[in-house]
This record gives sequence, structure tokens and C-alpha cells, in this order.
Amino acid sequence: MTAQTRPPRLDATTLRSWLSEPDAPRVIDVRTPAEFETAHIPGSYNVPLHLLQEHTGEIAGHLDQDVVLVCRSGQRAAQAERQLAATGLANVHVLDGGILAWQQQAAPIKAGRARWDIERQVRLVAGSLVVLFVLGGLVIPGLQYAAAAIGAGLAIAALTNTCAMGMLLAKLPYNRGASCNLDSVVAQLRTGATP
Repeated sequence: MTAQTRPPRLDATTLRSWLSEPDAPRVIDVRTPAEFETAHIPGSYNVPLHLLQEHTGEIAGHLDQDVVLVCRSGQRAAQAERQLAATGLANVHVLDGGILAWQQQAAPIKAGRARWDIERQVRLVAGSLVVLFVLGGLVIPGLQYAAAAIGAGLAIAALTNTCAMGMLLAKLPYNRGASCNLDSVVAQLRTGATP
């Protein structure tokens, strides 16, 4: 299968096979640096989604070969794909099912210190806020409406496939890592050095 005939969505088996070929793609992991440091595909580059969204053109200028985007489940990678496609890149693919699908295939993984992924952090923070606001509403009338606002925010996040709370959590020190700035990302892409 040539690069031109590869589908925009790849399963873990297809990507694993492609990575062993001479025309192997560049794997870009759009998760947070903390998630990336926990577990990632060997040889992949960490370009967090928020950084890619802020500097799409500059990063796209360093992607001259086929690119496979990876995240936890495929949702953030799909967002990154839309961002890169808007710059005119046509050589972009997404690992269907993300790193979870990769791990289910027992494919090679580079593991580090375990941390919670962003989606789990969002569930914890949103759930805790809802409980706090509902219980606080027993003492301060009307506070339960803040819980309704959190629920509305989660519904909007689901409908738009974006999550403001997740983007905010991604910027916390816990979720940052050494490769979280534009200069280091561009240097890695330019030289081909992976962390």
C-alpha cells in the first residue's frame, strides 16, 4: 500500500506495519506532555493540541512527510487533523482509537511515570464541582444553578467535540512537561530528534 492510497484513518495494525517500512510516517502525539510521558509510541513527537492550535502554520511548515496524529482515543487527533488540513496539508492521517487502540494490540510502547489523562481529570473536576454546588445550594440558595452550568458546559463540549475545561487543565503544571514550548517542538521536528 503506497502513502497515496493509505486511508485518512488507520488502525493500529496498519500503522505498526507502516512504521516498519522505509517510507514510515512521522507520528505526532497531540496529548499533553504529561500524558505523552506516561506512555507513547516509540519515535513519536509530542506536539500538544493547544500548541498546535496556536501555531498551526509554523508547525505545519515542518511536516513535509506523511503524518499520523495520535491522542488518547482519536478525538483530539481529529481536531488536529482539521487544523492541519486548513493549512493545505494532505498527507495527514489519524490513528483510529488512539493510544488505547495501540496498547490493545500490544504494540511497542515507551512507558514512563503514570499520570491521569485529561479526560479523567475533566470527569473528576466536573463531578466534584457539581457535587459541591448541589450541596452548597442547600446552604446558599441558587448555588445549584452553577451545577447546571457545569452540566451545560459538558453538553456543549460533547456537541462541539471541544472541551474548555480540558484545555484549561492541560495548561496546569501537573500536565506540562519538558517539550511543551514551540521552540523545542520545532527544533525536534526540524532535526528529526525524538524525546
